[in-house]
Amino acid sequence: MRNVYGILRKPIVTEKSIESNETENKVTLEVDIKANKTEIKRAVEELFGVRVIKVNTARFEGKYKRFRFKMGKQRDWKKAVVTLQEGDRVDFFEGMR
Repeated sequence: MRNVYGILRKPIVTEKSIESNETENKVTLEVDIKANKTEIKRAVEELFGVRVIKVNTARFEGKYKRFRFKMGKQRDWKKAVVTLQEGDRVDFFEGMR
């Protein structure tokens, strides 16, 4: 298994992700583009000490942007929405509202 910190990049903090964390007990994270659902589940359980029910993933292609006279491309990225068991919480969203 790869390093936990190499799989999980950062939390995605938006109004929708905070709302789903409070109401549906889901956590939204940016993950490594090569990580699969099993690796994501193990990494979340190991790092945060919670039990994971389900992992949903989505892949996003980077946008093309113009920089001065050249075209550049932002990096591709992957998002994971992790559903936690009832009673488990991840505390990096506390105090955001």
